[in-house]
Amino acid sequence: MKRLGFDNDKYLEMQSAHIKERIGQFGGKLYLEFGGKLFDDFHASRVLPGFHPDSKIRMLAQIKDDAEIVIAINANDIVNNKVRADLSITYDLDVLRLIDAFRGYGMYVGSVVLTQFVEQSVVLTYQKKLEELGLKVYRHYRIEGYPTNVSKIVSEEGLGRNEYIETSRPLVVVTAPGPGSGKMATCLSQLYHEHKRGVRAGYAKFETFPIWNLPLTHPVNLAYEAATADLNDVNMIDPFHLDAYGVTTVNYNRDVEIFPVLNAMFERIYGKSPYKSPTDMGVNMAGNCIINDEATKEAARDEIIRRYYATMCDRRKARATAAAEGKIELLMEKAGISPADRPVVGAALRKSEETGGAPAVAIELNDRRVITGKTSSLLGASSAVLLNALKTLANIDDSVDLLSPSLIEPIQDLKINHLGNHNPRLHTDEVLIALSVCATQDEKAELAMQQLENLRDCEVHSTVILSAVDEGVFRKLGMHLTSEPVYETKKLYH
Repeated sequence: MKRLGFDNDKYLEMQSAHIKERIGQFGGKLYLEFGGKLFDDFHASRVLPGFHPDSKIRMLAQIKDDAEIVIAINANDIVNNKVRADLSITYDLDVLRLIDAFRGYGMYVGSVVLTQFVEQSVVLTYQKKLEELGLKVYRHYRIEGYPTNVSKIVSEEGLGRNEYIETSRPLVVVTAPGPGSGKMATCLSQLYHEHKRGVRAGYAKFETFPIWNLPLTHPVNLAYEAATADLNDVNMIDPFHLDAYGVTTVNYNRDVEIFPVLNAMFERIYGKSPYKSPTDMGVNMAGNCIINDEATKEAARDEIIRRYYATMCDRRKARATAAAEGKIELLMEKAGISPADRPVVGAALRKSEETGGAPAVAIELNDRRVITGKTSSLLGASSAVLLNALKTLANIDDSVDLLSPSLIEPIQDLKINHLGNHNPRLHTDEVLIALSVCATQDEKAELAMQQLENLRDCEVHSTVILSAVDEGVFRKLGMHLTSEPVYETKKLYH
């Protein structure tokens, strides 16, 4: 069984207390930059086994009456249709999903800010759409020389050009669909404008990764670099913290680069900066809640390999660069790992070879057993391996057909002859629906259905890029999917 490496209850308690302590250091107004994902932080739950994906929002909801949310989205990500990899939705749609999710926790979303605003029709249309939904929308502009030209940035031609975001609560949480959205720049802009208005406002940073009190080359920190390979983020020793305290801590390049700007800002506001280093600005307690370092190292190494395959597939889809691929290959070298260290990879490739190169899929169960599935005339490899895994977990003999051909064939007839599909094989969603119908009358099918929850956190590898349907089913089941960067067919359109 996979080992726990993180104490989530301890984390909630420590993190909440530390944020409240930081709020107390500033009177009246605090802008809290929330890095990473407030909801569905599956990256953190994968590399810190025991971390709950909703931990951060549960902690923040405890002080919701004093907090409001500002969501930042980079206008260039709207133009480029940037996709959130774990949910397969674009950033602009994820903003709407985030707003709904915040409201579901009873939290107030005050506004959306379009950072690095550009006068493009798709961005203007998006702003109009948000405003028609009753949301306040603000524009922040690209500043030439950012982040090094302090005098230009801290001026009316720099931050002064940005629209001032009207806020009403003492704690303003600035978050975003993903990295590179301009959260820190939004906070800086607000500090500048608050100072002009005579309001004393503070700034703090909540960033789960890199974990400041883990070594620079710890696999958890390397996994963060792999996750942000498209942004070219680099973990580094915080030179300001080392100089001020003689203590080695880890931060990442964008925070280190921006720190002189923050220092200049604070000095103009307070006369003296409250922080001596980027690490000082942070409030992250995750590193103090690791209870099994070896378990987190193993989980993080697995994540780096998953990121490698994700980037390779994105390259095949023209969504990633050669530089991102090369960076993750270097990170694997640093971590001393290779794709061969992922057991499901070899198992899937061997099954494909045995079946004449047909698509194959392998699942590693949480007890380390590896199950494979092959392509047949009735089922795709994903559907086959899913049924095989459920049979294994339910101790049902492999010779038992959970779905009889007499049940599958009418579904195939419907797909081909009435719905216009070209592939007669059942996808995973169709198989699960058929299995659920059988479970009403067949005891073995019912036993198999009861094992679905035990597929969570299992590893999956496919020898071909899967359909969006099959990818979605594996994701919804909480399974960790990777694929070889090849398509099943040689068609130009997939």
